[in-house]
Amino acid sequence: MFLIIGYVVILLASVGTYAIHGSLAALWVPAEYIAIIGLVVGSFVAGNSMKVIKKTVGSLPSLLKGSKYTKTLYIDLLAMLFEILAKVRKEGLMAIEADVENPDGSPIFSKYPDIVSDHHVLDFITDYLRMMVGGNLNTLEIEALMDMEIETHHHEVEVPGHAMAKIADGAPAFGIVVAVMGVVNVMGSVGQPPAVLGKMIGGALVGTFLGILLSYGFVSPIANLLEQKAHEGSKIYQCIKVVLLAAMSGYAPQVAIEFGRKVLFSDVRPGFLELEEELKARKGK
Repeated sequence: MFLIIGYVVILLASVGTYAIHGSLAALWVPAEYIAIIGLVVGSFVAGNSMKVIKKTVGSLPSLLKGSKYTKTLYIDLLAMLFEILAKVRKEGLMAIEADVENPDGSPIFSKYPDIVSDHHVLDFITDYLRMMVGGNLNTLEIEALMDMEIETHHHEVEVPGHAMAKIADGAPAFGIVVAVMGVVNVMGSVGQPPAVLGKMIGGALVGTFLGILLSYGFVSPIANLLEQKAHEGSKIYQCIKVVLLAAMSGYAPQVAIEFGRKVLFSDVRPGFLELEEELKARKGK
């Protein structure tokens, strides 16, 4: 929603203010629009693999939605981890084997559909719980493995943002290319009346205008938003990591989830008493 609002403000501030003292018809040069859009799209297709293209295009609709990483989601996550670790502490590691191997049929996991629906997060949790069930673990080695997996995931989710940033970097140059093409056309018509030449020069400059506006006004905000969402989406893995490592180190479930609560961003981090009251309320159900 804010992306659309920002676009409207950008158009009002650029085209709208121009319309006060100029003619909008002067900005309508279809050939310039077709040329620069073609250059941008062609560069994107030529410079990226099909995997990156699909991932980038597929990520664009998410920009119009709010973040799914809310305080409610993190409370659910910490409550689920607490319930799993409490079961381990009470009944032993083997007690969660069935839950780990079949999370869809697990009475614990089934309580948290928003978390289970994210198969990346679910796999991350179940894979390391499976390692815990499997036998002796070296906490330092598991931590290193978790860090590498989180880093790999982060690089993957950063790809769309990087691809759009490259488009934003190239768009002004494409605007210059289109403008130069227009100037070359003007030079070939040097015998025309000044009014005609002026219109042709103005049309050529529209290319530069389009390239800069497209880059900084439209594509760059998309790249920034995709990058922010990539960072936002990586935090949940860090939360899971510190909770499981704390449990592997022998801390009680109540303490382990406190480790996870402390690494969350402040705007989605539940308070200590808030989380404690929530766990008590859920335990009583």
